[in-house]
Amino acid sequence: MAEVLSSLPDDRAERYAMLAEQVAAVVAGEPSRTARYATAACLLSQAFRPRFFWTGFYVVDPHRPNELVVGPYQGSLGCLRIPFGRGVCGAAAERRQTVLVPDVDAFDGHIACDAASRSEVVVPVFDRQGALAAVLDVDSTELEAFDAIDVAGLERVCAVVLTTP
Repeated sequence: MAEVLSSLPDDRAERYAMLAEQVAAVVAGEPSRTARYATAACLLSQAFRPRFFWTGFYVVDPHRPNELVVGPYQGSLGCLRIPFGRGVCGAAAERRQTVLVPDVDAFDGHIACDAASRSEVVVPVFDRQGALAAVLDVDSTELEAFDAIDVAGLERVCAVVLTTP
């Protein structure tokens, strides 16, 4: 796997396409959602380091369905729980759509799990039945680190995390 990551293309759109294929190949047949999330977080973090400062999943808590609980991630300590509607992750979960924030200080209600975070993108993850299962949260220490290429690429990766048989 390390050999594949070292040979990723410089073009970000191509890199995301290759990562989506890699995630699908690695998680195929794996029943554990935790293993699937951990694999995707690791591959994304390694492929976009150091631009991706924090990469991980917040999972819908089955006992508190309007709350996210931290799942597998790469980076500094994450917030343990985030209610729907609060912060960027909670907004993405509540809206069930990707939220791109070029400057976290300008986002009303931003939750600063790590003060080094300057920009963020959060993508919802749906299971095979179309139910919200988690959100992928990616933070950067750079302002305006993410754009439409990242949104499309991360959405592509998230589309295969739980839907690959």
